[in-house]
This record gives sequence, structure tokens and C-alpha cells, in this order.
Amino acid sequence: MSDKKIFEVPLYAYERSPDQDAEAPVRHKAVVIGAGPIGLGAAIDLAQQGVEVVVLDDNDKVSFGSRAVCYAKRSLEILDRLGCGREMVEKGVKWNLGKVFFDERKVYEFNLLPETGHDFPAFINLQQYYLEQYLVDRVREMQDAGARIEIRGLNKVLRVADKGDHVDLLVDTPDGEYPVQAEWLIACDGAMSPTRSMMGLDFVGRVFEDNFLIADVVMEADFPTERWFWFDPPFNRGQSALLHKQPDGVWRIDLQLGWDIDKDEEKKPENVIPRLKAMLGEDVKFELEWVSIYTFQCRRMEKFRHNRVIFAGDAAHQVSPFGARGANSGLQDTDNLAWKLKLVMEGTAPESLLDSYDAERIHGADENILNSSRSTDFITPKSEMSRILRDAVLDLSEHYEFARPLVNSGRLSMPCTYDGSPLNTPDALPGGPSRSRPGSPCADAPLGEVYLLPRLGGRFTLLTIGAEAPESLSVDGLEVDRLAVEATPDIRARYLGEAESAVYLIRPDQHVAARWPSYDAGAVEAALNRAIGKE
Repeated sequence: MSDKKIFEVPLYAYERSPDQDAEAPVRHKAVVIGAGPIGLGAAIDLAQQGVEVVVLDDNDKVSFGSRAVCYAKRSLEILDRLGCGREMVEKGVKWNLGKVFFDERKVYEFNLLPETGHDFPAFINLQQYYLEQYLVDRVREMQDAGARIEIRGLNKVLRVADKGDHVDLLVDTPDGEYPVQAEWLIACDGAMSPTRSMMGLDFVGRVFEDNFLIADVVMEADFPTERWFWFDPPFNRGQSALLHKQPDGVWRIDLQLGWDIDKDEEKKPENVIPRLKAMLGEDVKFELEWVSIYTFQCRRMEKFRHNRVIFAGDAAHQVSPFGARGANSGLQDTDNLAWKLKLVMEGTAPESLLDSYDAERIHGADENILNSSRSTDFITPKSEMSRILRDAVLDLSEHYEFARPLVNSGRLSMPCTYDGSPLNTPDALPGGPSRSRPGSPCADAPLGEVYLLPRLGGRFTLLTIGAEAPESLSVDGLEVDRLAVEATPDIRARYLGEAESAVYLIRPDQHVAARWPSYDAGAVEAALNRAIGKE
């Protein structure tokens, strides 16, 4: 039985801030609006790099209901660097198998991480409120260690004004309003983003004509720890359904409802419970924990950076929940942004480096929107001919492998490769694996008793495999450390390919900036300058 009290306990209760009694507005290095997973992730990342940061939220508790529940391997790797990835895996339900059903038949299954040699699983399922709690715990731990990070609960931002070299904010609290300033403002205030509205900005994209019921139910059930997706099941005829296991005996059920519905009526327990009984069986005992209805939306802002105001997560882009792309892509946003903002703040990189956040994360958002749109079109055919084609693909997939990639029950979140990024140096490793080309996220691999990604940390690193290079180098004040690793079978498959040796320049967000067969000081310096926006 899950503990609903977690929704009611103030994690960052309101306290009067000295800023409220200051004679003039106090200016902070960075202000984050929103204490959800993306806002807290951004704040922790900055604070770990020594940046002073204040988080403002109009709430003081974790989110009500499970909300985001599927966290991909890449997100867990990012969260590990932020200090709470291990807690996530320990509490979460680990899975890598999925099954697809058509009517009552299983047509095929898939494995999202068939290869070995990875520290983290392909996915875990975990209620969002646990992630928020772990992130707040991490903030408290950092505060105890002297980090300059602060969460202000019940601090609602009323006004945002970009002044060129800073941002003015007006904040409302239980004690009244007060002004505050930010050198940089990161808006992580969700899909309805008041910040976006205050700045007169909007989304572009599609809203799909369909509605889906999300129900979190507490029950004892012996379903395996897998992702189960149904097309046209007998218990939701003509529609789709999804089942995921979460911790504490909580199960996530998604049921497609169609377009022309009364949302308030459909959310009532007397209407939800019969649907669930039809799916689970009349004899199964369960308790409703949380119910919501959502509409597929695949949209984004035209730009994520507006001078000193930068948007991340759902505030910047929205995708349909199938495929687990919301929170996972938001964490990739903050992973991309924080190191760039730090370098700009300290004067190591030009402000134009932040334009690459726009370029790279809009590329990521467009990739997510494309995959989500295709998923939605497959799950909810818009014509009878589309439905006939979809059903034929499902029938074929039961017996023929060629048809299985055409089945789209929500292409699951994968880390984005920044092909074409202005920060990339053209590939100079003949025979190198495509999966680790410039722009790609580093694949993990075992290094004896430890793993590669934690050794890379959150800084620029020169990764060498069978090649000589200096143990460290400094370019215009930017320090780069070398990590030399042996050409084990996993390292060879993931980083060498047909090459005999390799030198990789790895960014702080663990994406590949450049690679060569051997060390060349001039080439490395040029690539480093390009990776921080100086070329």
C-alpha cells in the first residue's frame, strides 16, 4: 500500500527570506522557477559547479500523483551525477522487456538493453514524487556541505522583465510581495508555464484529437515487471491500453478514451472503476490512488533562450506521454545547459555558447516530437485506411520480424545525438563506431570494478584508448584531465570499432565533442575552443 501522506508533507515550507527585508532588490547569479524534477535538476547541477542559485516555487510539496513514472538509462546516469541516481534504482522497478498485444494475442516482445556491461538498467518505473523527494534531500545535503543553493516554497512569481544584463522578478509570498533580480533565469515551471505567458511567448505544434485516462491503482497482482501495451483489446475495444508496474504495489494504467468525451465525468470513480474491472477482472481488488486525463500534445517554443531567460523541460516543449519522453528529455535539457551557463558566467566562454543550447535541445525536442507524433498516428489512426494498414502491420509482426520495427506503441526515450551541432569537430577517427561519433552521448562500459561514466564526471575529459597524451592540459584557463582506459571488448566495441587507438574529447555533459586516432595538441585545442563556442 502506498503512502499518500507524501503528497501532504511540506518539503520546503515557506520561510521569510532576507531578500524580503532588503532596501533594494537583491541580485542572484541564477534563479530557477519551478521545484519539479527539471528545476531541481538544473539547480543542483549549477550548485555542484559552485554557482549560487535560488529556486522559487508557488508550492511547498511534491507533485500530487505519480505523473512521470518511466526514467530511462540516460536520465539515471544524469541523476547519478547529480547525486540521487542510486536511490532511484534502489526504490524503482527495473525493466527492459516490453510486450505488444493485438486484441488478445501477444504479437511480439522487445528488449531495450540486450547488451551487457552497463551500470544502470534500460528503464525504471518510479513515481515522480519520489524523485522530487530525493532531489530535495540532495539539496539539503548540499546545503549542509556549504553549497549556495536555496529552495523557497510558496514563492509565486508574478512578473518577469528582462533588463538586458539581468532579469527583474516580482514574487508573492504569504508575507506579501517582494522584488528580486537574477543574472540568469531558468524557467522550469511546466507545460502551462506562467513565465512563458508573462513574456508573451507560445508553443508551435500539434494537439491531437484524443484523450487518455491515467489511473494509478494500488493492488496485489502477479503481472511481470514489463511494459505491456495493447492495441484494440477486448476490455477497451477500438482503443489502446498500457500497463506499468511501480513500487509500493502501485500500477499505472493508461486507457485511450477517444475525442468526444466529458473529462470531468470520465474522471469520476464510478466511471473509472468499471473500466478497470473490465481490464483486470471483476475479482481483482484495487484502490484508486490517482486519476487524470490528458490530451496528446506535440509542441515546442520556437526558441528556448530569450536573452537572459532560458526555458527547459515542459515549459519549453511538450510531447505525448507514450515513449516516456517528458521528464527524460527535460533532464537532458538541464544536462546540456548547466555547464554552458557556468562557463559563460565565469567568462571562460562567450555568451554565444548559450545559443548552442537552443540549437542542440531544439534538435532534441524535434526528434522527440517526431517520434511522439508518429506514435500517436499509429496508436490512433485518423482514417479507416490508416487503421487497416496499422492492423495489418500488427498481424504481420506476430510472425515476421521485418514488420516489428513498424509497430509503434510509443518509441521509448533514447538520448539525443547532436548531429550537426556547432560545437562538434568533424569526425577524424577512421573506422570508429557510429554510436560514439561527435555529438553522441557516451556509452557506459565497465572498467574493472567501476564504470566509465562516473570516471568522466562533469568536466571536459580527454579519453584515451591505446594512445599517449598529457595527463592534463590547460587552454585559456579551461582545465582538461586525461582518462586512459584499456581496450577491453566493451570499450573496443563502443569506442574503437575498427580503429587500433583513439583519443576522445568529452564534454561535461558526457557528449563526444571530437575524436582522433592519436593525440595532436593543436587539434585538441581547436576542438576545445569550438566546444565552448569560441570558433
